[in-house]
Amino acid sequence: MADSAMTATFLAVIGGASLLAVTARRLRPSDRLPSLEGWALADRSLGPVWTWLLLGGTIFTAYTFTAVPGLAYGNGAAAFFAVPYTVIVCPIAFVLLSRLGEVARRHGYITAADFVRGRYGSAPLALVVALTGILATMPYLALQLLGIRAVLTAGGVYPRGATGDLVMVALFAGLAVATYRHGLRAPTVISALKAVAVFVSLTAVTWLVLERLGGPGAVFDGAAERLGGPALLLSPEQQPAYATLALGSALALLMYPHVLTAGFAADSPRTLRKVVVALPAWTGLLALFGFLGIAALAAGVRAPEGGAETAVPMLVDRLMPGPLAGLVFGAITVGALVPAAVMSIAAATSFVRNVYVEYVHPTATPKRQVRIAKAVSLTAKVGAVAFVFGLRDQDAVNLQLLGGVWILQIFPAVAVGLFTGRLHPRALLAGWGAGMLAGTFLVVREGFSSLGSGPFQIYAGLVALLLNLTVALAGTAALERLGVPRGADLTDLPSRLTVRRRPETGANNP
Repeated sequence: MADSAMTATFLAVIGGASLLAVTARRLRPSDRLPSLEGWALADRSLGPVWTWLLLGGTIFTAYTFTAVPGLAYGNGAAAFFAVPYTVIVCPIAFVLLSRLGEVARRHGYITAADFVRGRYGSAPLALVVALTGILATMPYLALQLLGIRAVLTAGGVYPRGATGDLVMVALFAGLAVATYRHGLRAPTVISALKAVAVFVSLTAVTWLVLERLGGPGAVFDGAAERLGGPALLLSPEQQPAYATLALGSALALLMYPHVLTAGFAADSPRTLRKVVVALPAWTGLLALFGFLGIAALAAGVRAPEGGAETAVPMLVDRLMPGPLAGLVFGAITVGALVPAAVMSIAAATSFVRNVYVEYVHPTATPKRQVRIAKAVSLTAKVGAVAFVFGLRDQDAVNLQLLGGVWILQIFPAVAVGLFTGRLHPRALLAGWGAGMLAGTFLVVREGFSSLGSGPFQIYAGLVALLLNLTVALAGTAALERLGVPRGADLTDLPSRLTVRRRPETGANNP
């Protein structure tokens, strides 16, 4: 069981998060009438610091901070694909996220499906983009709860049975109320506490681990003995899987609705570019969490079978004094609350904008749209809690693996559409369908593994994306040859890629 000092520190961190959530309305309060933009995007008013806190806190989830070290604990070097993946995503986000944010601000778009609707003039294409985002987000939301439960169970803070379930419900109840009332402002202010708690606690834990285990050399030597040596290095057969998984994950991340929601809330594209340049600081945290997974091996931590994500919480509980352990557990718990809130807001917004208003109630007032979004956001949280209590943990993990493959299939419509409108919406729909079917088949065939079998494994999502693009390109060529019309483009973006030429240097043109 947890000692009193650890429990007190844990409760203090959670209490601080709750108090911050209550004050969310003070974050640039709006005098405007209720609107979905105000509730879901905080009126697009977040400056560089708040955007960095929110975007980093949304991308780097609690489950990431437990799953990556858990994978390192069980599989060694392969787990560190998450580090290059979060590095690769930065230059891609610098271009894509800032450009998409600029277009969204100019035209009042709130979701990626809004952009697709305006770019291609196709309601069906926008609908599948919205539904794919919602479908991929829901298991991701459930995983945040699994991360909390794993941490609290390892620390003895999560009682067994109905009492533990009530603890989980209580943690999410405060978040649900704050998000219902204040929208994106609630997770934004909580993200400040998340950043401070995670950076401080992780730095302290890493220092203590190195001191008690004899330095980084001793940690890696001890882990190598327990893994059998080569597992701490990638074999040639692992390298294609490592590289394609990192690239595919980076491309997929920027398509998730919660990441786009956090980006769209920035007050300008320049703010987004500044924030993306500073995002690698969060990647450093992720690398340290992965290192702690290796340290858990070296320290002889014995995680339960099928529960490798508890390795680091168990290491913290074993080596750290009570107050510091409570700070770590509180930081990871708060780390789950921020992305969970943003995910529920993003899913609700996509439903209202691209399903409810488009197909059910086109004349819905802004006030009614906000009311429906609040209700859907609350329903999403309740559904995530019910999912965690009603199904096996592995079910959520399996669906999340599929979600990463699925969300990648909207990349051609969204990301490619930022630079060219030449792809026909019907061809994009066909490509999306082919990618979804192929990706799902590949993952299910391999027993819910996103990596194929054979001597050289490749990420299934990337294979499905290549098929998607091939079908879209071939379909566009066929439809153009047949003269099939496309919808009107309302985005003011160029219809095809152009190369800007620099002016020639001359005597009067230095």
